[in-house]
Amino acid sequence: MSKVKRMSFFDRYLSIWVAICIIAGIGIGHFAGDSIRVLSDLEIYRVNIPVAILIWLMIYPMMLQVDFRSLKTIGKRPKGVILTVIVNWLIKPFTMAFFAWIFFSKIYAAFITPELAGEYIAGAILLGAAPCTAMVFVWSYLTNGDPNYTLVQVSINDLIILVAFIPIVGLLLGITNVTIPYETLAASVIIFVVVPLVAGYITHHYLIRTRGEEWFRNVFLPKLKPVSIIALLTTLVLLFAFQGVNILNNPLIILLIAVPLVIQTYFIFFITWFGGRWLKLTHNVCAPASMIGASNFFELAVAVAIALFGLESPAALVTVVGVLVEVPVMLSLVALANRWKY
Repeated sequence: MSKVKRMSFFDRYLSIWVAICIIAGIGIGHFAGDSIRVLSDLEIYRVNIPVAILIWLMIYPMMLQVDFRSLKTIGKRPKGVILTVIVNWLIKPFTMAFFAWIFFSKIYAAFITPELAGEYIAGAILLGAAPCTAMVFVWSYLTNGDPNYTLVQVSINDLIILVAFIPIVGLLLGITNVTIPYETLAASVIIFVVVPLVAGYITHHYLIRTRGEEWFRNVFLPKLKPVSIIALLTTLVLLFAFQGVNILNNPLIILLIAVPLVIQTYFIFFITWFGGRWLKLTHNVCAPASMIGASNFFELAVAVAIALFGLESPAALVTVVGVLVEVPVMLSLVALANRWKY
């Protein structure tokens, strides 16, 4: 009888920690008042310095896990990679934009002004255009996925982000009539993708060469993980400290935002899952591919939303709600993938 795989205690209850940070952030924002705005003024080229440092600390540990040597194996089993690329870059951003448009512009028209709807849609687009690169290793593990193949799929996505993220975001935001400062968008990708990816590659290569693969995987990465988690939670506290007034004035907004995000997550999972079955992928490739499609690189989405629209923007709020709903929804999909094991 195979051993049941479980997430770590902290990962499993990530949504609870996020909820606690939301409450703490709203409380800090309420009691601190205008004094907290000192932090929001610490900017260089519209990039908030404290948040940029925190988000870089979130993303860098993820990039350490990318091993571009694994790309040499693509030719042996290309179908899973092809499916991942098609779903993540030709389907997912556009369905996210569609669901966001339907809900924020049409269904919620009585509750949300057109101006707010535009920013909420923008936040959703940023989420949809950034496929997961970190938590997917957890989802792959829980569904008995092939870890080496999952690494190939994630590495491919990280490379594609470098060239496809800006054009896709620019296209979809342009369709929704959101003004796009392309220089800020490009700067965000350089700061939050290119720099940590290069730094991660150099560190990865150096440590494995000097200390060995086993030490890197079993000692170094586990010690670095708390840094990423603490940076994530601190960022959430800051974001909700600035968002507190908006949320208290409209307490249902988090629920309204969550609905299209959850629908999109299930929709993409089913498209990828049945696409994988049609391609006759093995379960240990199909399940992680479905998880990559369904989940988001929310750290990048949060960073770009803040850079483009500001700490207090509705767009930034949407990306943070994405963090809140992702873990419980993805756990339900893990259970479904294991129930449908073939």
